[in-house]
Amino acid sequence: MRFFLYALFAGAVVGLDQGVKALIVANFSLHETAPLIPGILRLTYVRNTGAAFSFFQGQQWLFFLIFLVFTGLIFWEYFKKPLAFTGFERWCIAAIYGGGLGNMIDRLRLGYVVDMFETVFMDFPVFNVADCFITCGCAALMLHLAFCNKAFWKDEKSCA
Repeated sequence: MRFFLYALFAGAVVGLDQGVKALIVANFSLHETAPLIPGILRLTYVRNTGAAFSFFQGQQWLFFLIFLVFTGLIFWEYFKKPLAFTGFERWCIAAIYGGGLGNMIDRLRLGYVVDMFETVFMDFPVFNVADCFITCGCAALMLHLAFCNKAFWKDEKSCA
């Protein structure tokens, strides 16, 4: 039952990501910008065939392979050899997976990822909703494993 809830959450992440991307594609021309939060964030429609900072440009097969391995590891871990992840850590993994799936749908369907959020106050790659869930999910997972669930590394539970 819990796996279903994690999968439902990952699906909601995909739905939100794909919905925002559809709105941007329908209402913006390529490279068109509009302020979202003046001085902080603007909407800019770009197409990304790589990862952040254009790393691995045009290497769609690599992203697909990584996503396929990640999917296999999630199923294997959850159903065959469960690790001592807390519920919070599993929600983080679901957020990461949902974001990855949202970007993978773009890569398979379009050959690129639709990005739209551009920071005004610093030089940072344009990103999307899926990237936010991937980044925040990874950061929260790493911090929780490092500071709250140190016993994870010894296969014991310490935090809820």
